[in-house]
Amino acid sequence: MTSTNGVEISFVLPCLNEAETLADCIDAAQRGAAACGATAEILIADNGSTDGSQDIARANGARPIDVPERGYGAALQGGFAEAKGEFIVMGDADGSYDFGEIPKYITALRAGADFVIGSRFRRAGGNVMPGAMPALHYWLGTPVLTWIARIFFGTRITDINCGMRAFRRDALERMNLRMTGMELASEMVIKGALLKLVVAEVPITLHPDGRTRAPHLRTWRDGWRHLRMMLLFSPRWLFAAPGIALATFGGAGLIALARGPLLVGEVTFDITSMLIAALVLVLGIQLILMGVFAKTFVVAEGLLPGSHLDKVGGALQLESGVAAGSILMVAGGGLIVWAVLQWQAAGFGVLDTLGPTRAVVFGVTLFVLGVQIASAGFFLGVLRLGRRSGKGGSI
Repeated sequence: MTSTNGVEISFVLPCLNEAETLADCIDAAQRGAAACGATAEILIADNGSTDGSQDIARANGARPIDVPERGYGAALQGGFAEAKGEFIVMGDADGSYDFGEIPKYITALRAGADFVIGSRFRRAGGNVMPGAMPALHYWLGTPVLTWIARIFFGTRITDINCGMRAFRRDALERMNLRMTGMELASEMVIKGALLKLVVAEVPITLHPDGRTRAPHLRTWRDGWRHLRMMLLFSPRWLFAAPGIALATFGGAGLIALARGPLLVGEVTFDITSMLIAALVLVLGIQLILMGVFAKTFVVAEGLLPGSHLDKVGGALQLESGVAAGSILMVAGGGLIVWAVLQWQAAGFGVLDTLGPTRAVVFGVTLFVLGVQIASAGFFLGVLRLGRRSGKGGSI
């Protein structure tokens, strides 16, 4: 982003054929800035309009920015890159958001907030006018995505999909935004939480948009993209949490059945259950390691800040991973050799006891876990090759 040059507020409006409503939005933004007593610029991040939107922007005192890369997120980022203001305000150009409500946002920013987002829901004091939001979005889509963001990332906002937002310039830069589609909205909220930015929420009113054509938003496609991004940005919930649950369950079952059958009520768990427990344990450890790999990568790439999961990856260095894996492989191999010796003693015939079979199941499980962990040590070493200078860590 360029220097502020005395501009306090930069409005960034993504635009793709918004000729019907663009002039009114620009006028509302100008009135909102005047109500704040602020110097302002209005940038129209145009994503390839063919209806004269750019000419309308110029005629009404706004500056069009040509953004060739298609997508809501790409358009916004193109506008952010050209913004000069100390505060940056974003909102749609379809008339659904009233930029006359901007003084609420600027007041919060001037009071020390880093990131201000609106809430359109009554529980936070907001309002959705009749016909402004599809029922599916109001009752299911936005509440579910908001709830997931609260669980995964500890956010406290009530409306993750509200499109009218404002930022301090330095806070927006720290977010290092990457998404090019509608999911950019969720990326902002997630990174605001992970970076521990001061986030404020203000109540606003959502109006029916003024366009006669269909909106660009596609409910199921864009909803999935939001959810997919949340999962990808949270290796802890995508990989580590289910992995820990599976490893705990499988490990407990494997140990409980190592000495013999287990009777629970009228149900007997035996060698088949032991095999299933071993498989569940291996799967759980694999998911945990996948979580460590994913978090190591996204932190190294600057996509996310570090977290507690990094401590697991930090402890698993190349040498320690190979050492731990080797110990498990030796232990597992020893059990397998013992079982083969028992089989040999029986003339390689049918064994009368399941002891050797249990030893084989336990031994193979330990051996496979050893290979997993040793390989993980090497793979983390590969992921850390690019972090030797400036980013910490080493192989």
